[in-house]
Amino acid sequence: MLLVSALSGAGLLASGCGQLEDVRTVGETEGLYIDINDLRYQVQISRVLNPNDPDDRDYLAGVPEAEAPKPGETYFGVFLRVQNTTKAKTAAAAEEFEIVDTDGEHYEPIELPESNIWAYEPTELGPGELLPSENSAQFSGTTRGALLLFRLGVDTLQNRPLEFEIHSPVNPEEVGTVALDV
Repeated sequence: MLLVSALSGAGLLASGCGQLEDVRTVGETEGLYIDINDLRYQVQISRVLNPNDPDDRDYLAGVPEAEAPKPGETYFGVFLRVQNTTKAKTAAAAEEFEIVDTDGEHYEPIELPESNIWAYEPTELGPGELLPSENSAQFSGTTRGALLLFRLGVDTLQNRPLEFEIHSPVNPEEVGTVALDV
């Protein structure tokens, strides 16, 4: 009888452990989920974008000419997915992002026009909602994420690891970080 009680107690402990979720604000690599302001963020992929490559042209649609890379610079895209994993709470998606290199240089994303169907658009996400939404081109495309476009110096790509920072729209002290695969 004592053995049965001990085993059932161990089973309850084990089953309870699966219900607790770790809150992670640092991702050592892309693909890991990080949690900020009740939302779960995932960098799907990050990479250099080439305006001369037919596969990349759509991502760069409507980029202001003033934001075109100067000599020694390149476009760099971070494709992001956001999910509200709560059952009853609406939460605001982040509006502020940065890439930081090992020299401490900070880079902010280029503002993309609304006409760019790949652009990340911060919004309120209801319980269970995704950004990009499951019926969007962003979600069904090869990157499966919404685009944040940066202009980086080519030399910056050597200052690795590059860290992608996601700033909470509610709490300025809450910043999630993902090491980008460059």
